Amino acid sequence: MNFNHKTKKKNTYDAIVVGTGISGGWAAKELTENGLNTLVLERGRDVKHIEDYPTMLKDPWEIPNNDRISAEEAKHFEKQMRTGYTITETTKHWWVKDTDQPYEEEKRFDWIRGYHVGGRSIMWGRQSYRLAPMDFEANAKEGIAVDWPIRYEDIEKWYDYVEDFAGISGEALGLEQLPDSKFLPPMELNCVEELLKESMMEKFGRILTIGRAAHLTRPHNGRGRCMMRNLCMRGCPYGAYFSSNASTLPAAAATGNMTLRPHSIVDSVIYDEELGKATGVRVIDAESGEMIEYYAKIIFLNASCVNTTLIMLNSRSNRFPEGLGNDSGELGHNMMDHHFRVGANGEYEGYEDKYYWGRRPGGFYIPRYRNFGDDKRDYLRGFGYQGGASRQGWTRAVRELAIGEQLKEYVTTPGKWTMGMTAFGEMLPDHSNRMYLNFDRRDKWGQPIVVFDTEFKENEWKMREDMKSDAAEMLEAAGLKNITTFDSPGGPGLGIHEMGTARMGRDPKTSVLNKWNQVHSVQNVFVTDGACMTSAACQNPSLTYMALTARAANYAADELKKGNL
Repeated sequence: MNFNHKTKKKNTYDAIVVGTGISGGWAAKELTENGLNTLVLERGRDVKHIEDYPTMLKDPWEIPNNDRISAEEAKHFEKQMRTGYTITETTKHWWVKDTDQPYEEEKRFDWIRGYHVGGRSIMWGRQSYRLAPMDFEANAKEGIAVDWPIRYEDIEKWYDYVEDFAGISGEALGLEQLPDSKFLPPMELNCVEELLKESMMEKFGRILTIGRAAHLTRPHNGRGRCMMRNLCMRGCPYGAYFSSNASTLPAAAATGNMTLRPHSIVDSVIYDEELGKATGVRVIDAESGEMIEYYAKIIFLNASCVNTTLIMLNSRSNRFPEGLGNDSGELGHNMMDHHFRVGANGEYEGYEDKYYWGRRPGGFYIPRYRNFGDDKRDYLRGFGYQGGASRQGWTRAVRELAIGEQLKEYVTTPGKWTMGMTAFGEMLPDHSNRMYLNFDRRDKWGQPIVVFDTEFKENEWKMREDMKSDAAEMLEAAGLKNITTFDSPGGPGLGIHEMGTARMGRDPKTSVLNKWNQVHSVQNVFVTDGACMTSAACQNPSLTYMALTARAANYAADELKKGNL
């Protein structure tokens, strides 16, 4: 008994944070800076900034197989290889093997995972946009799903706060549908993108701007500026883009209040029925398989949308037979992503004497204009575009038959200008879009298998017609030639913006979390990753996760100090 008491005391903290990705890193930073002794749990290996980015400086000729993994390795990534853009020789160490954590699909779902300290904050696309006031109000106005329990005004100062720390480059536009951030200097559009910008405004009254990105265009908070290498997914040695490894976790460590434990798979949350609150988490040591319990007064679940919901569904008790906090029956439901990979490409004849410097790690952005203002469509919500223009390079010579001097000239002369744009559309929350657990089948660590039953609905398919035709129309109006459209939707998950499975809401009967991201019925448990989202908007969501996390963590720390938790 004495031994157990000593073990429990040793394993007791003020707070536990599950996950070290974008939201987990922010939870760790805010809780530790508020003086809380915080245990941060990561199911994967440790990754130290710079030290553990093995391919960050490699040249193309140093990479085997033209950056393609072998057929034998590809067998371990069968589902994630469907994306066509993630698993490469230079990035394969970041991705989870499907064979280690298999999942089932009633309908196709592309679950793209990275398990290591920093999570997907090392590999994310870094596009950073605020949600607008209308995004928080849309559900209520249109009678869709449930109303957000917060409004833009509730989160505005937290957007300011996280932007100050992270560093977001971009330009202020004063748009109602895309509120401005606190910006570092923007990256530059090239000449063909400027042409499209002017054409769009003149002919359609639409805005094109440089993408708003968590990329530093000047040194900021001890991190270096972007060197325009566009090798971001390998890990940035300059710290020029925002990641937990380069930003929030070092800040948390500097307080002396963080204990980071990698190789720690959180199996479930421990719920005390007499106290009516959570008291800790059960952890599977990923290396030894040992089950260990850790205890804390508050718990932040930031394991990413699907894994956070997995943990909650797996946390069954007499009080919660269907999963922690699942009184509403909504846990695991209302899965959303952004639907994309639809748009157009074209070629531009001209500007042969123009080029650009470096390999800019991002493109332009066209904010939403459908179902906004006087525009009304036969579907709800809208979409934005991301895209860019560039000149063809030497690789086009691979298809040519030139030899000798003719070939030399060909490979040293820039090719024609090409431009493409891809739309990202909002996916409506729908109770029938869900994930659940198959308890009869287990992964290599003994956890139940996730099953996805999620699909795009009629509203998304209607929207995609405009997403495709508008792109072609805008390129043609700007004078581009040989325009082709594309529409390859894949499945939900492909946008890597999965969200909604433990949604925020006003009523405990129809939602899982309250306005402070607390589980309605277990108020010392907080969820601030994608699982908390009530609707998706069409903007990339990571900046909103950061702001919601900072807001909730500071609230939790205050409530704990007041004795309310």
